[in-house]
Amino acid sequence: MIRHHISYANPLTHFLDITITIPGNTQRELYLQLPAWRPGRYELQHFAQKLCGVTASANGVAIPVRKVTKDRWLVEAGGAENIEIRYSFYARQMDGGGSWLDEEQLYLNGINCLMAVEDRAHEPQQLQLAIPANWQIACGLPETERHTLQADNYDHLVDSPLIASASLQKETYIVAGIPFHIWIQGDCRPDWERIKKDFEAFTKEQLEVFGDFPVQDYHYLNEILPYRFYHGVEHVNSTVITLGPGELLMTPALYKEFLGVSSHELFHTWNVKQIRPKEMLPYDFTGENYFRTGYVAEGITTYYGDYMLARSGVFTAAQYFDELNTTLQRYFADHSRYHMSVADSSFDLWLDGYKPGIPDRKVSIYIKGALTALLLDLQLRRATGNRASLDTVMRHLWEDFGKRGIGYTEEDYRLLVLRVGGEEFDHYFEQFINGTAPVEEALDEALAYVGCTLLAEENALLHERLFGFKVVADTQTPKVTAIAPNSPASTVLSIEDELIAVNGRKIEQNLQPLLADMDLRQGIELTLFRNKQLRQVRLQPGQQTFYTRYSIAKRKDATDAEKQNFKLWLKQEF
Repeated sequence: MIRHHISYANPLTHFLDITITIPGNTQRELYLQLPAWRPGRYELQHFAQKLCGVTASANGVAIPVRKVTKDRWLVEAGGAENIEIRYSFYARQMDGGGSWLDEEQLYLNGINCLMAVEDRAHEPQQLQLAIPANWQIACGLPETERHTLQADNYDHLVDSPLIASASLQKETYIVAGIPFHIWIQGDCRPDWERIKKDFEAFTKEQLEVFGDFPVQDYHYLNEILPYRFYHGVEHVNSTVITLGPGELLMTPALYKEFLGVSSHELFHTWNVKQIRPKEMLPYDFTGENYFRTGYVAEGITTYYGDYMLARSGVFTAAQYFDELNTTLQRYFADHSRYHMSVADSSFDLWLDGYKPGIPDRKVSIYIKGALTALLLDLQLRRATGNRASLDTVMRHLWEDFGKRGIGYTEEDYRLLVLRVGGEEFDHYFEQFINGTAPVEEALDEALAYVGCTLLAEENALLHERLFGFKVVADTQTPKVTAIAPNSPASTVLSIEDELIAVNGRKIEQNLQPLLADMDLRQGIELTLFRNKQLRQVRLQPGQQTFYTRYSIAKRKDATDAEKQNFKLWLKQEF
């Protein structure tokens, strides 16, 4: 058994001291590999940047160790039976995929810092924590002895994050005989009865989709922070959620986010952790694992995260539509939808999928993936007279691939949808998955089946609607963040222009009130700084609307049949 031991001398330095004990060695040359990325975020993160002081010894005597790549080490073991590796790791990244050490807690994602012993990653792994005696550990791994955790293999070890502290709060609810543990670390006052009631509701709904649960128990590891934050990461039988500020946890706005991210991450227990693209079965932590089905892995999960809250009655239909409308606004906020398909954007996750990137280059697999999942769900219901839906597809993915430990391909998924819905769904893949066709008409037609419609609304922000540019307040100065192609702004403004005045009037953070008080037919004069140089430009209003806003709403003329379809889809009255 490979043993990993973690200790620290001064938590305020954020340095962890890690020892790996490797018994039963027979290799003269022993290789150690640290992951270059982590599941749930498909980009290279180069965790080795935070390691230092790697040494090796055999039977207490130092032996040579050297790097052979950025995150791979060669140990000159000489066939010695017992090898010990020591190094330090800097744990000061507080998000859903990082690690953190201070005087109050140890939060650890093992994939950041625990090395794999090559050719022995399949062996059981032990993790021992040298932490204060009164600290409790929240983790999906079993605790075999006090502060000692056991994993089936290396992948199991690094896919099981932990929080250790003396101030953890915990409540448990049970669905279908399965315990679901909600752990909270941080300063907040959770309404446990409400939380457990809502979590139980969406958990039951998700179990109904798939029929059973992949693991024996589940752990929500919540880092509730004193500042605004939002992030979640899925794991084999747990999730880490970082959310804040803690004093607002039970307020409507932040509690809605808490529910949404928790439902999303629970759905990942099936979709991605078990129903996995073939390219990632098994994971290769040494480099990119390219795949084109991010719209399944993340897009469908994003759709179901909020959809399950509505179907379980945790969200009202109006609350659910608010979430859908936010997704629509994000989708139509830029013009990347015309330039790259969601499948190609999936492949490019490894390039720049989590960065803003250059303007209008790529779509979000989360946002367009969720909209195309909604479209597919409604189209399947219409094509089959409600005999099948996206639930049917997900259940087949679970039964045919996830349960059997088989990775699915892009073609497997396409053929499954065609088997459920018919050959006409080839058009769906051509147009909306592998193509860049506008989704508005098809989505409006699909929504009509459940008595709803896609509304194009007038954008109240005049600088967006008439002139074609977006701004965000940076301290006291609005900055240009996006410009619509072929708009009046496209010929005179540049990204990151700092706007100072309009028609000689100083802009105080918000441009809208000033524009609303002006006659814009004759155009406007903007004073701005560009590269620290003062400039003045004129803009005439365009002949078309830029940055149209869309929303989903119930139709007043919905038929009784459409209202019944709505009820079958959302499990709520129309």
